[in-house]
Order: sequence, then structure tokens, then C-alpha cells
Amino acid sequence: MSRPHYHFVTGRLAEFSLRGVLTELAPRVAFDWSIGVLNITVAALMTPEWIARRLQVPPGATRVIIPGYCHGSLAPIEVAAGLPVERGPKDLRDLPAHFGQRSPDADQLGAHSIEILAEINHAPRLALDEILRQARELAAAGADLIDVGCDPGGPWAGVGETVRALRAEGHRVSIDSLDPREIAPAVKAGAELVLSVNSSNRDAAGDWGCEVVVVPDVPETLEGLDDTVERLATSGVRLRIDPVLEPIGFGFARSLGRYLDVRARYPDAAMLMGVGNLTELTDADSAAINVLLLGFCEELGIRSVLTTQVIPWARTSVRECDLARRLVHYAIRNRTLPKRVEPRLVMLRDPRPVAFGAAALDELAHEIKDHNYRIFAEDERLHVIAAGVHLTGTDPFELFEALQATGAKNLDPSHSFYLGYEMAKAVTALTLGKNYRQDQALDWGFLTVEEQSHRQRLAERREEGER
Repeated sequence: MSRPHYHFVTGRLAEFSLRGVLTELAPRVAFDWSIGVLNITVAALMTPEWIARRLQVPPGATRVIIPGYCHGSLAPIEVAAGLPVERGPKDLRDLPAHFGQRSPDADQLGAHSIEILAEINHAPRLALDEILRQARELAAAGADLIDVGCDPGGPWAGVGETVRALRAEGHRVSIDSLDPREIAPAVKAGAELVLSVNSSNRDAAGDWGCEVVVVPDVPETLEGLDDTVERLATSGVRLRIDPVLEPIGFGFARSLGRYLDVRARYPDAAMLMGVGNLTELTDADSAAINVLLLGFCEELGIRSVLTTQVIPWARTSVRECDLARRLVHYAIRNRTLPKRVEPRLVMLRDPRPVAFGAAALDELAHEIKDHNYRIFAEDERLHVIAAGVHLTGTDPFELFEALQATGAKNLDPSHSFYLGYEMAKAVTALTLGKNYRQDQALDWGFLTVEEQSHRQRLAERREEGER
């Protein structure tokens, strides 16, 4: 059977990069290829009708692949080419994934060894519907157990009903309380883990018939920990040990040392770390903190973490922990750096900065013959380019005033709003060192929200008007 021959259609600006990707990709997928470079600088400006009028397909081609940002019916291109036509990805760097080429280790990245407990704080103060809503959200983000957080000051009469409702929806449940009067009904209703047990409630633990988390009576000295562990082990109670992580400024470094100490004392014991004690109590985005703490846990054999996502800067901690546990497991199992493996955890800045360079932008400015505006952001400057126009600067307001001064005829309110929106994104990209691509969402890792391009919206409105 002969190899397929894919003919890729692109603009002048992307030709060099596309050739590099295809040179590496084609031998892995086993296809032949050719590139049709059309007389346009930015491929995102193409339309199917425009391509169809200019397309030349070489002999032997079996399929035409156009850029993903080329919207509308592909029928005109299929008629012109006499071949099947498909849209490729919006970013040519995603071509390997488009052809089903995963990283050699991509399947391994899905493996993990750390269990995530996600706490619903102050559950007694919440309506049952709200508890269930939060539980669904936490489970969807990657939580393995829903931890029902109780309040001090007396037993919660609704704890049993709440646990039963959570179990009825398929959730595994832990109960976060020191009060046996709350713990007993929660366990009877289906809670499988109790946080926490020390000398104050350990005598009741043998009656619960479930696993418990042991904490010291005095975290700073681990006082009471060994005695509680010994008594529970003698009674046949399954347990995990949590030496208690302390916030920065309140013994953080010493608390990490206690985890090392406990692991040395109990080399085979299950352990837990409450990572929320750091993420919720530190003025810093939580993702990197979660990666570091889960890396510590993975190396030390701590197989469960408790997290919350209450404070705004930690509102996606469960998802971060879910990605982080896979990343650190992969790195340690394969004895490789956790670098360029999980780009979804790089949110504030981009993992691979891309720039066209001053020479390419100057060439583009000289070659463009139409009045569509191209916006670029690199080398700490904004560039606005169209036929006879190449404006550059750092202030979008000044750039827009300069654009108006050119006597441009296409700055109606809608187009002006669009340019303002795009320049705002470009300034954000420059500020953070992110890649900016016109008509595409900025990459915020797993928080990215894809957006519909301005040109696609206009094309769809035209199509609706023609019906």
C-alpha cells in the first residue's frame, strides 16, 4: 500500500517553521508531504474561497491540509483540489498530536501514587445541596476522597445525613473531626477515613472500624505520636501518620524535618500531608507550591495529601495537585527532571517563547498589500502592521492614536473595539513574557479558555445573513 501524501497549505510567515515540524514528524507517521505557500503572510487570514482560487496541488497528493483557523465550508477547496480536505490544528506545533503522535512517555504521565483528599470547609454551616455541589466540583477536578470538615464547639447533628448523601452520589468520604460524637455517625454512614486521632480520642477509634490519621498531641515536638501509633497498631486499627505541616514563619522548615524524622522511625507506615496549610496561608499562587510539596511527598513515600481551595489564589488547588502528582511520579520513576513534561502547570508565563524577529516583521510590513491589521508582541514592543503601515511602541493608546493619524478608513467602532481587545491581550503577553497570537487566547495552562476569533464571528454572521 502506497504512503499517503499530504499537501499542507500555509502562508509565508509560517513556512520555515512548518518545514521543520514536518521534517521531524513525517518519518514517525510514515507519510510524504509537500507545502503550498500561498501569497499571504499570515495563514489565519485565509478563507476557503480564497484558497480555492490559488491552490495548486502537486501530482501524487492524497489529501490537502489547511490551517485550523480557516473557517467555513471546505467544499470550494475540495472542488478545486479534487481531493479530501481537512483542517489541521490552529498552532502548527500541535501537528504531532493532530496525527496521533503522543510523547513516548505520555501514557506514563497519567500514572500517580498520591491520593488527594479535598476538604469542604465548615460543612456544618452549609446547606446539603451546596455540600453536594462542591463535592461534584472537587471530584471532577481530581479529588479521590471528599473530606467533610467539621467545626469545633459541639457535635454536628447532620453529619450522618451528609455522609450518606455524598456516598449516594458515589463519593468516597473522610470525616475531619476530633469529636467521637461526630465521627461515629459519620463512619456508620459510610466515611472510610477519620482525620484526626490523638490521645484525646484514640480510645474510641477501635470501635469505628475504619482507617484513621494519627497526629501528635504537640506537633512541635511530636509529643504523643508514638504512643498513639502503638496503641492503635496493637488494637488493629489501620492508620496514616501526619506530623502536621506548619506555615512559613511558624516552623515550616522544622515541620518538613518532622516528616523526615517520622519516615525514619516508621519506614513502612502510610503518611499524609495537609498541603493547604501552606497554599492557603502564603501570598503566592498555589500551583508551584503544590508541585514542590507533592514532589517532597513522592520522594518520601507520603501517599496522601489533604488540600482545600478556599482562598482565591488557591481556588484550583485540587486540579493543580492532580497534575502535580502525575508530574512528580513520572519524574521520580524515570529519574528525569520534571521539566517540559506538563505544560498545563505553567500558567503565568509560557514554557516556549516564540518570536518572529525584527527582520521578519520588517519584511512582512513591506510585503503586505491589504489593509487588515496584524498585531505582534515581542522584544518588549507592540507592532501593528498593514499595507503602508508599520507602527511600533509600548503604549496601545499611543499606537491607536498613531493609527488614526494615518487616515485609516476601516476604524469603525466594531473594528476599533476588536483592535483594542487584541492590543490589551498583547500588552498582557509582553508584561508576563507570554506568547501572543492574534485571534487566539493567551495560554494560561489548564486554565486557558479558548476564544472564537473575530474573523470567525464575522464569517458566521455573513453566513447567517445569506440564509
